[in-house]
Amino acid sequence: MITFLHGRLTHALPTQATIEVNGVGYEVFIPLSSYDKLPAIGQSIEILTHLHVREDAHVLYGFMTAPERDLFRLLVNHVSGIGPKLALAVLSGMSVNNFKTAVVNNDVASLSKISGLGKKTAERIVLELKDKVGVAAAWEAASATHAPTPEEEQANEAVLALIALGYKQVDAHKAVRDLQEKEGAGKTAEELVKLALKRLAAGR
Repeated sequence: MITFLHGRLTHALPTQATIEVNGVGYEVFIPLSSYDKLPAIGQSIEILTHLHVREDAHVLYGFMTAPERDLFRLLVNHVSGIGPKLALAVLSGMSVNNFKTAVVNNDVASLSKISGLGKKTAERIVLELKDKVGVAAAWEAASATHAPTPEEEQANEAVLALIALGYKQVDAHKAVRDLQEKEGAGKTAEELVKLALKRLAAGR
């Protein structure tokens, strides 16, 4: 089992990255949440990995934080009908903390807005994860100390709203992230959506 890679980042896209380790390039598929945390091209990187073995291929999935990989494995191993691609979509569409909060609060509506999920899969995620002994209870206990910041909550709401309007998850995420960096904190989800719509319409 390959559990992490330590090397140099040679290529990066919102969905995948290439890490050079001792002259060998490893392609890893990543969620948007990890893409945001990648260093600049050419810089040193250590990325946690999960090796998924199929009959026709061995596929590496990469994560910049342990909670991201933990949630990925929880979804793949314990929720029926969820494979690696859909698990990545969950991590790309919602932060780990927001996801945990949604499961604890039975918030199927928020989960079903994630690209590729749908209401039935969202309901199955809530049902099967809440049935896991200690999972929901532990998340509920931790939610007070690790709750998402107001800024993160507004950003997440804005991204989900843009996805609901038909924009691609990658584009919506990038537009909202760029706005928060350039416009500063404190904007509501509604304000972020309005600004992002102008930016996306202008093709920037």
